[in-house]
Amino acid sequence: MSLLFELPETPSIPIVGVDSRFPVQRIFCVGRNYEAHAREMGSPVDREAPIWFTKSAAAVCHSGATIAYPPGTTNCHYEMELVVAIGAAGFRVAAESAVDLVFGYASGLDMTRRDLQNIAKDKSCPWDTSKDFENAAVLGPITPAARFGEVASQRITLSQNGAVKQNASLAELIWTLPELIADLSRMYHLAPGDLIYTGTPAGVGPVAPGDTLEGAVEGLEPVRLTIDPAE
Repeated sequence: MSLLFELPETPSIPIVGVDSRFPVQRIFCVGRNYEAHAREMGSPVDREAPIWFTKSAAAVCHSGATIAYPPGTTNCHYEMELVVAIGAAGFRVAAESAVDLVFGYASGLDMTRRDLQNIAKDKSCPWDTSKDFENAAVLGPITPAARFGEVASQRITLSQNGAVKQNASLAELIWTLPELIADLSRMYHLAPGDLIYTGTPAGVGPVAPGDTLEGAVEGLEPVRLTIDPAE
């Protein structure tokens, strides 16, 4: 049986120090995982369970890209995040062993159509169109876990046109990496190729055509993005 049409190749991310690439299967994202960011958004901090949403693999955008200002919005925001790349299968894993599933880490941008998100919040509707769109999951190269070490108090920063906008420590995460992986594995059979965006610190803000963004997590390759005028 033949396919009616061919689908695009599976998106993949370069890996620091090796020739192989990391194929992306699914993208899971955590909302409100830094207290200061939750406050700046006027949202309560939920300490009962992480708040999850997803992006499709079609949203992947490579670091260094220049993209058109996203359609359907007049208020697109940057959100700098630590991204976790899953390299082993796991289901209902304990937090104590959760990091055993991790292949590596990357710097990432969770681009957000904030005006659409605010409308969705006001109507108690899903965030899909505000979070899952073309070029909404920007990713730098993946650094293997053994090379990066333990997620602890590394700095996470973002600069817009050279001015620092976000500057925090990974120690400020409300839900730690082991807790996030364990919680997600209760709802999904995690598999190699899955990515987890772990949340953004305070300081998010709008982008405009002509902007250049550079985000970094201490010990990882930076992520860069340039915004062109809308199509």
